[in-house]
Amino acid sequence: MQLSHKLELTPKQYPDIWNKTGPVKLIRWSPDSCVVMVTWECGGLSLWSVFGAQLICTLGGDFAYQSDGAKKDPLKISSMTWGSEGYHLWVIDGSSSSNMKPERDANNKAQQFGILQFQFIKSALTVNPCMSNQEQVLLQGEDRLYLNCGDATQAQSPRNTSAHSEHNHSRERGPFSDGSLDSQGLSTLLGHRHWHVVQIHSTYLESNWPIRFSAIDKLGQNVAVVGKFGFAHYSLLTKKWKLFGNITQEQNMMVTGGLAWWNDFIVLACYNLNDHQEELRIYLRTSNLDNAFAHITKVQADTLLLSVFRDIVILFRADCSICLYSIERRSEGLNPTASIQVLQEVSMSRYIPHPFLVVSVTLTSVRTETGITLKMPQQACEAESIMLNLAGQLIMLQRDRSGPQIRDKDNNPNQRKHLPFCAPVVLAQSVENVWTTCRINKQKRHLLEALWLSCGGAGMKVWLPLFPRDHRKPHSFLSRRIMLPFHINIYPLAVLFEDALVLGAVNDTVLYDCLYTQTSAREHLEVLFPFSIVERTSQIYLHHILRQLLVRNLGEQALLLAHSCATLPYFPHVLELMLHEVLEEEATSREPIPDPLLPTVAKFITEFPLFLQTVVHCARKTEYALWNYLFAAVGNPKDLFEECLMAQDLDTAASYLIILQNMEVPAVSRQHATLLFNTALEQGKWDLCRHMIRFLKAIGSGETETPPATPTTQEPSSSSGFEFFRHRSISLSQSAENLHSKFNLTKTLSMPSGPSGKRWSKDSDCAENMYIDMMLWRHARRLLEEIKLKDLGCFAAQLGFELIGWLCKERARAAHVEDFVLALKKLHKDFLWPFPVIPASSINSPFKNGKYKTAIGEQLLKSQSADTFVNMEMDTGVSNTPRSRSWLGTVSCSQREIDTVSSHGPHMQDAFLSPLLSKVFLIGDECSIGSATDLTETSSMVDGDWTMVDENFSSLSLTQSELEHLSLELASKGPHKSQVQLRYLLHIFMEAGCLDWCVVIGLILRESSVINQVFSIMQSADIDGEICQNIKTGLHAVDKWASTDCALSHYLPSPGYKPFLNIIKPQIQKLNEIVEEQVQPEAFQPVNPSKVPEQANPRAEESRTSSIHGTNPQCDAGNSSASRHEEDKAKTEDEDSFQEGSYDCVVS
Repeated sequence: MQLSHKLELTPKQYPDIWNKTGPVKLIRWSPDSCVVMVTWECGGLSLWSVFGAQLICTLGGDFAYQSDGAKKDPLKISSMTWGSEGYHLWVIDGSSSSNMKPERDANNKAQQFGILQFQFIKSALTVNPCMSNQEQVLLQGEDRLYLNCGDATQAQSPRNTSAHSEHNHSRERGPFSDGSLDSQGLSTLLGHRHWHVVQIHSTYLESNWPIRFSAIDKLGQNVAVVGKFGFAHYSLLTKKWKLFGNITQEQNMMVTGGLAWWNDFIVLACYNLNDHQEELRIYLRTSNLDNAFAHITKVQADTLLLSVFRDIVILFRADCSICLYSIERRSEGLNPTASIQVLQEVSMSRYIPHPFLVVSVTLTSVRTETGITLKMPQQACEAESIMLNLAGQLIMLQRDRSGPQIRDKDNNPNQRKHLPFCAPVVLAQSVENVWTTCRINKQKRHLLEALWLSCGGAGMKVWLPLFPRDHRKPHSFLSRRIMLPFHINIYPLAVLFEDALVLGAVNDTVLYDCLYTQTSAREHLEVLFPFSIVERTSQIYLHHILRQLLVRNLGEQALLLAHSCATLPYFPHVLELMLHEVLEEEATSREPIPDPLLPTVAKFITEFPLFLQTVVHCARKTEYALWNYLFAAVGNPKDLFEECLMAQDLDTAASYLIILQNMEVPAVSRQHATLLFNTALEQGKWDLCRHMIRFLKAIGSGETETPPATPTTQEPSSSSGFEFFRHRSISLSQSAENLHSKFNLTKTLSMPSGPSGKRWSKDSDCAENMYIDMMLWRHARRLLEEIKLKDLGCFAAQLGFELIGWLCKERARAAHVEDFVLALKKLHKDFLWPFPVIPASSINSPFKNGKYKTAIGEQLLKSQSADTFVNMEMDTGVSNTPRSRSWLGTVSCSQREIDTVSSHGPHMQDAFLSPLLSKVFLIGDECSIGSATDLTETSSMVDGDWTMVDENFSSLSLTQSELEHLSLELASKGPHKSQVQLRYLLHIFMEAGCLDWCVVIGLILRESSVINQVFSIMQSADIDGEICQNIKTGLHAVDKWASTDCALSHYLPSPGYKPFLNIIKPQIQKLNEIVEEQVQPEAFQPVNPSKVPEQANPRAEESRTSSIHGTNPQCDAGNSSASRHEEDKAKTEDEDSFQEGSYDCVVS
């Protein structure tokens, strides 16, 4: 006698366990000898597998507290016994027989003696080990099946049991505990979904209860069950059972050795009660369940075990012999049949003391080093060895290929299957289950050609093949396979080979004492025991194998295995788990480690592009005390941060910034945060920018709290419109007479609020706020100088940047348009706005030289529906002042005609929507969008492929040339979103007094009303002569660009602007007069004192910026305070100049 293993509870799982439980009182093995139930003197119940894996333990709930705060009285068991097939456990409460009085039977079960019945479901592997080559989890109860395949949304069917019954699981391999042992595996693919519950047909259960065997096919579409007599099968697709039509045939057969699926056939070993003969039968699934359609072969001895490998059936018989059969499909008649031939018989009586000691037998393609080669992967499909589980000892019998017959070419090809077997070899001890597969995958040969073992309390083992790299010849002294042990937190029920997952099931215990009152709780024994819910779970095992290979200096094999699994969605988690486990073990070890593994693991992870993410994710999930040990092995976090910036991985760099904040001084954190902030600004990652602003402010204010987590979702750099634009009321159609009276910048600046909720408070005394604002100003200046207005709008919208106030200060510097033609070209490209085009037929077009006025224009002016298009009333409710007409409808129209149209008032008439397939179109600027705030889909403006057509306008007749011109006008319109963005920017620039940008945007939109508005401001307000001169020069440059031949122009000309320039030619002439009037007096007048701060030093802010950003962020307090003083002084001067009324602005 020798000690095999211990069933032991550790204080790590249950503290102070020995003082609570007392000695072991009862031990009961299940009828199938697969599990053992243990109880203690002081209470508690636990279920263990054969070799010590804990499946269920109630100690966590037995000594807990009830919902009312009282300590729970544990259930003390005085006697217990198993029911039929191990589906029930009958228990007598230790205190019931003496203390409890007889009570009424509420559920037709006697309670006067304190009897409880606990119900269990078990894995099909316990009684039918041929299921080990499947990848589905199949649990069987006395009257139902639980599957992990099929309809995932199907809810679990209610259990028809009494109120004091318990649904536990006699073979559910998993950490069945009180919840303290949670699975760490991912449930990405198959875990934590509802069971597919199949209720056994009641007709079959009437005479064949309970279920003894069950099997599922490889596709998971059909199941077969065996009761006391006969069998039945069920299709998950059709939801139908198929039973024997002849009940006599069903009652005359008793399945003894199990059953298995082979394609569409069911293979089973049974005993014929009529003939007293052991038989091997094969039934076709699609035919009627009748012996007439079955292939029956007589067997010499009683069959104990059955298994199927590819086209071979293997039987283990009571005389300790193994018989191999070949199975072949034959198409004869309407229904195909299968034929069986004996291949080989192998006697095992010399090695097996008793036949009932054999737990499982299977045929595999696993070979030792004599048969492994990379050049012949097809051999993986051949039956090479027999695996025999003899009372926990895994014995392998491999075919002997050393004889001369392997080289005999004249033999029948079937002779290869008749090769003798070598002497048995013991591979492992304490084996409970074995998994293998015959599939081929050249990319994942390590996983598919391995042998997976479940060893109870010792965890799992894998017999892994080792392949030479790059088809090199392996060294003669190296083994071709290696046995690697590893621990997992669940009991394995199935192995997904390619997915590197182990599937299992766990019991989730729920206390339901709150359902009863204090009085009734004494009357129900079941409240003393937790209620169990069976859940599916899964766990990754790949990191365990990689670690074991690295421990044995097999890094090359670990790389091969890891690269083959790099496409798995949870592969980054695998690397993180391996790094985390090694770090926890070595960094918390009380004794020095002579050969630490962490440097090897760190070097291994650097072979993958996810190295930086893996390290920082592991660090953030680890205690701060272990960081020094971690980064001593993986590298300096500052260097890793810089690598993230070089790789443009800003989210990972933000995570490293949190590491630096805790490991470095604040000056270093500020320096790296500035680098990341500037990079995020350049790439338009606004969510990260908002976090960085908060991070920099936290550093400056001395806060020690951890910054926010790295954002998981990144907003696109191009927002759909400018987000905060929806919350503003903007009107661009105010009359020129009301503009000059409301042009006070200091009183009418409307500061937008971005989606971040609120703008950080502008505190001039806070150095960090000034530091942040300087970086924002510098970025805004760069965007404006590079003419990236779209990025500028997104930047201001996302970060809540005070764009209007900043533009007021930069009006004569960065907000000054140097080249109108270049600005037009870049805006066309940035906003995807097409250049205006004039057709070749426009020479004789009625639109030329104002002829369109008599064709359509007058009818528009005279019809009542003209107000619909000409006098668009704003939806915002801010102003009812009508808009000016588009340039298309005002060719050669005088200002008097425009005023006449404007005097009609906001008279609206019903309009209808018609698709572009109709005969009449009216496309104009006013039809495209009425206001810059019209972003809703219910707006009455044109959007997409719809245009608004008046009923009275349908009587107009258009010629071919007119239709061509209208279609070109339609084609010259940009996207709706770009219109919204341009009009919003137009409003911003108008409020800020940047009139040259307003002219540029007006040219893009080709709206004369915008140009008229700008010129009205220039006439009525005290505008700097340089601005007027710049606008005049820019317009002349645009006119020259639109008229110049391609060969002579520096830019690609756009003659489509010429008609619009002709329309605004009177305004341009007035502008020339204004400029000439300003030049003469200003030559003899002193400079306006209010303009001295801006004109004396046009680059004052740049010098201030350089004084701050030109130094290191760790600069002394004196320099920073001096810079803040200069900035505050400059800001005060600017505000004074605004209050003096030097400029005016539009009020919205």
